[in-house]
Amino acid sequence: MPPKARTRITSAPLTLLGRSENRLPASPDEARLEVFPNRTPGRNYTIHLQTHDFSSLCPVTGQPDSAHLEILYIPDKLCVETKSLKFYLASYRNHAAFNEVIVNRVLDDLVKACKPRQAIVRARFAPRGGIQLTCEACFPDRKEKLKF
Repeated sequence: MPPKARTRITSAPLTLLGRSENRLPASPDEARLEVFPNRTPGRNYTIHLQTHDFSSLCPVTGQPDSAHLEILYIPDKLCVETKSLKFYLASYRNHAAFNEVIVNRVLDDLVKACKPRQAIVRARFAPRGGIQLTCEACFPDRKEKLKF
């Protein structure tokens, strides 16, 4: 009798982990978020990722913007590999976009890559002209939200 076939989650092989890759993607369009199978998909646990050195460019002035960016998500079948996330976030360094657009794009790209049950992306941008901007985007977009 042949062995029972087991359901397997497949993902592309991880290309950055374990390699001393130095070349950062030139833009978010060139960057790739890599994923791996969640080892405990039956549990609702959170993954909290953050960086204090996120940077991008103002699309009007070309001046650098910096932020403390946080991602909180409940994985489903896939998790985001953190080295690819580091390279993905670094790809914004020379990318000109409004802060709100960046936060929503990071969320959209995360959801596309790993299809989490829930996710929040929040960025606290450094003050410009005396005003500090914090932007938060949530998935799914509903009344009861995951909280930090």
